[in-house]
Amino acid sequence: MISRILISLPASALLLSGCTAGLTSPATSGQEASPTAFVSAPGAATAERSAAQAEVRLHNPAGEVVGTARLVEDAAGRVHLSVHVEGLAPGLHGMHLHAVGRCDGSTTPAFASAGGHFNPTGAEHGHHNPAGHHAGDLPNLVVNPAGVGRLSTTLEQFAIADLFDADGTALVIHQNEDDLRTNTGPLGPGNSGPRIACGVVSRR
Repeated sequence: MISRILISLPASALLLSGCTAGLTSPATSGQEASPTAFVSAPGAATAERSAAQAEVRLHNPAGEVVGTARLVEDAAGRVHLSVHVEGLAPGLHGMHLHAVGRCDGSTTPAFASAGGHFNPTGAEHGHHNPAGHHAGDLPNLVVNPAGVGRLSTTLEQFAIADLFDADGTALVIHQNEDDLRTNTGPLGPGNSGPRIACGVVSRR
């Protein structure tokens, strides 16, 4: 179709088209353009996509994969997190980014290797805590009666690059609902209890 259109154009238009051959055409109607589709050079595009996205493979203490997560940073610096899990107990589960990118399910307690919450500013825990919150604090994950949980949220308290410090970062799901307020207690921040799933945040 494109070649037929060019043939029907006058010669002056063909000369003009040669000046614009390197430009990227707009997205097809009905399709959403990628936020990194209009960078100036292929090498720059690859670097930007690598820096702006991350992924997580979640597993339980037995090492079985129970879900995945994806983080995508947009041009305004907001991080879009999507999580999908299967095989977890129905109900609400606390979920946080933890300070160490290591998920050892054989420890007691499980996944203690992930350290505490990702908290570079030294804040307290919980979105409802007037003195909080940790940069790694996330909304509760809702798991339905079939054991399937999904979460989609937008975050502004960190950039994806922040998660790739010297010891990395992990995404952890807890057994109990996070009350989004308790800073410390016998069941940990938010009273969210034992860690039942963990995954290291990896570059995508």
